[in-house]
Amino acid sequence: MQLISLNTARAEPLLIDGRPVMTGIRKRPVDGEVEVRPLGLEGDEQADPSVHGGLSKAVYAYPSEHYAFWRTVRAQAQAAGWDEALPWGAMGENLSISGLAEGDAWIGDVLVFPDCELAISEPRYPCFKFNAVMGFNKAAKMMTQSGWCGFYLAVRQPGTITAGQTFTVRPGPREVSIAELFRAKTRR
Repeated sequence: MQLISLNTARAEPLLIDGRPVMTGIRKRPVDGEVEVRPLGLEGDEQADPSVHGGLSKAVYAYPSEHYAFWRTVRAQAQAAGWDEALPWGAMGENLSISGLAEGDAWIGDVLVFPDCELAISEPRYPCFKFNAVMGFNKAAKMMTQSGWCGFYLAVRQPGTITAGQTFTVRPGPREVSIAELFRAKTRR
């Protein structure tokens, strides 16, 4: 399992339906070592802490294996820039990872990096801002239908992290997976 890209963003306005909405969803890759603090990564902001951020949602990870799906559906929708590659961080994730998908990610499992530890806390639930950055109004619905939501992480051990690092998973209680919890909460 590997950290492909480390992504951050400052909160800034995004024009949605003709009005500016503050968001930190437009993450971009950063080089070098980044400090991991209890409330997230150095240089990263969340605009709406009632939905994103906080101790249990300090860092957001997204499996890189799902990017091909998003390239395809954006092309089918002919979203703006659909013919360009999606940069890492395009899903709003801090960590673009490989080797760990939602069905194998369990609440309470810990991602162990060389200098920090991050505990899987909950799925990400898409909102209207996701539609805006993906460029078509059914993106959130497609994330819900596919179950490819990624997951939030709580910082268990602060430290530093760098793109390219490998990580291991220390199993937690293994009672519910991210995929199971996401399906249960989005069926309502």
